[in-house]
Amino acid sequence: MSATANPSTTATATDDLSKEERLKRYLLDRAEDGEMYFKGKFISEDVELSPKEIGALMVKLRDSATELTVEKWSYTGATTWRVEPA
Repeated sequence: MSATANPSTTATATDDLSKEERLKRYLLDRAEDGEMYFKGKFISEDVELSPKEIGALMVKLRDSATELTVEKWSYTGATTWRVEPA
């Protein structure tokens, strides 16, 4: 009987963590001097994430990032997020 490695969610969880950390660092850097407003589609190339990934990660960061205050600001064609240092 041979042991084969089954695909696990560990790789996905690690990948998500690195994406979340990358986005958080980007936001901390950009909001360093005060608040910033943005739409995911306009920063997606900077953080190498899709707008959909950014939206999902912003919801996570809103609840978990102690260094940032994240607020879903408005929706006009895409969600606008407001971020400032905590």
